[in-house]
Amino acid sequence: MASTSRADYDAALERARTAFASWRAVPAPRRGELVRLFGEAVRRHKPALAELITLEVGKIGSEAAGEVQEVIDICDFAVGLSRQLYGLTIASERPRHHMLERWHPLGPVAIITAFNFPMAVWSWNAALALVCGNPVVWKPSEKTPLTALALQRVLESVIRDFGDAPAGLAQLVQGARPVGEWLAEDARIPLVSATGSTRMGREVAVKVAGRFGRSLLELGGNNAMIVAPSASEDLAVRAITFAAAGTAGQRCTTLRRLYVHESRYDALLARLRRAYASLRVGSPFAPDTLVGPLIDRAAFEAMQATLAAARAAGATVHGGERVTVAGHEAGYYVRPALVELAAPIEASERETFAPILYVFRYQSIEQAIDGNNAVVQGLSSSLITQNLSEAELFLSAEGSDCGIANVNIGPSGAEIGGAFGGEKQTGGGRESGSDAWKAYMRRQTQTVNYSSTLPLAQGVKFDVE
Repeated sequence: MASTSRADYDAALERARTAFASWRAVPAPRRGELVRLFGEAVRRHKPALAELITLEVGKIGSEAAGEVQEVIDICDFAVGLSRQLYGLTIASERPRHHMLERWHPLGPVAIITAFNFPMAVWSWNAALALVCGNPVVWKPSEKTPLTALALQRVLESVIRDFGDAPAGLAQLVQGARPVGEWLAEDARIPLVSATGSTRMGREVAVKVAGRFGRSLLELGGNNAMIVAPSASEDLAVRAITFAAAGTAGQRCTTLRRLYVHESRYDALLARLRRAYASLRVGSPFAPDTLVGPLIDRAAFEAMQATLAAARAAGATVHGGERVTVAGHEAGYYVRPALVELAAPIEASERETFAPILYVFRYQSIEQAIDGNNAVVQGLSSSLITQNLSEAELFLSAEGSDCGIANVNIGPSGAEIGGAFGGEKQTGGGRESGSDAWKAYMRRQTQTVNYSSTLPLAQGVKFDVE
C-alpha cells in the first residue's frame, strides 16, 4: 500500500478543516443520524467486513465478526449520546446572574490505530468525534490498510448520501511512522487519539504537548488475573484460556500474568495444560480454529526471544513452538505458551504481543494485588473468587491500580458502554462509553447577567463615574 504523500496529507487536512466549519453548526441529533446510518451500513456489510479482518489480521471468524459488531454497537451508543451532550448550571454569587458549562466541537480529530483491532478502535473514536461535531482523520496501521479502506468507503458512501454532511468529514491517510509524526506535529489538529505501543505513545505525547494540543493515548497492557482459593475452577479455566490465547495473544487486554493461590496451583495448572493442549491452532478461516496466526515474522521472533529469556532465567515453559498449518506454511502459527515462574523476571514485566502467560503462586490476597500492581502498565485486571471481602478489596482504592478491574471474568472483552483505558504507562486515555465523549469537545464556562447593574464577584468594588 502506497504511503500518503505530504501534499496529499496537507490537502486532506484542509478538507477536514473546511468540513469542520459547517459540521459544527449541524445540530447534534442530526449528526447522530449520520452515525446511525453508518452503523446500519456496517450491519449490511458485516460478513464481508469480518472476512476482510480475518484475511488481513488472521482473526478467527467469531472474533472478526465480533469486532465488526463493536463498530455497530458504538454507533448505537453514539446515536443516543447525540441527544445527551449535557452541560451544567452553576449557582452564581451575584444577583440576577446565571452560570453555565457548555461543550462545543473541538476540531479535526486524528485517529491512529493499531493492527490488532483494525476497525473497532477507530470506530470508538470516530463515532463519538462525529456526534460531537468533529471531522476525523484516520491513520491505520501500515499492516492493515485494506480494512481501513473498506470501512472508509462505507462511511464515505453514507456521507455522500446524507445531504448536509460535508465531503471532507472523514479523511484517510496511509503510511508508516512519518505520517503519524505529521499528525502529532500538526497544529491544525487539536486532538490526537493514538493506540499502540508505549514507545509510540511517549513520542506522540511529547510532540502533541509541544504544540499544546491534546492527546488521548491507549498504550501497552500487561494484564493480570488472580485466582483465589474460593474460585470456580471451571470458570477460571475458561476465563484464563480465552483471555490469554484468544486473538493469538494480540490484544492490549490479553491476560499475560496469572497469580494462583498456592492451594489451587497444582490442580489448576494441570487443567490449564490440558486446555492449552486442546486448543485448535490453524487457519482462521476454518470453523473449528480457536487460535489463528501471529501478525508477522517480527511478532514470532519476539515471542521466541522472550521464551528463550524466560528459560534462561529458570522458568519452565510449556508450549510456545511454531505450528505448521497445511496450506499456510508461510504463516506464523504458534502454540500458546504457559511459563511457570517462582518470581517475576524482566520478560514478565514487559508486554510481548504474543500468547505467553506467566504463572505465579501466591499466599495472601494482598500479595497477589501487589503483584498485579507491580508493573508499569495499568490497563486491565481481574479476580476469580466467590469471597465477597476479596472482591471488594480488589475493587477498592487499596486494590487494582488498573483502569479496568473485573471480578469473575477475564481482563479482556470490554463492552462499549464503559470507558475503556488504563493508567500509568498505558497512557491514561479513555475511549468508547461513559463520559469519554468529553475528550472530543471543548468546555466553555458562560456567565449571563440579566440585571441592569454590574455587581462584581468576591465583593470587589470598582466604581467609575
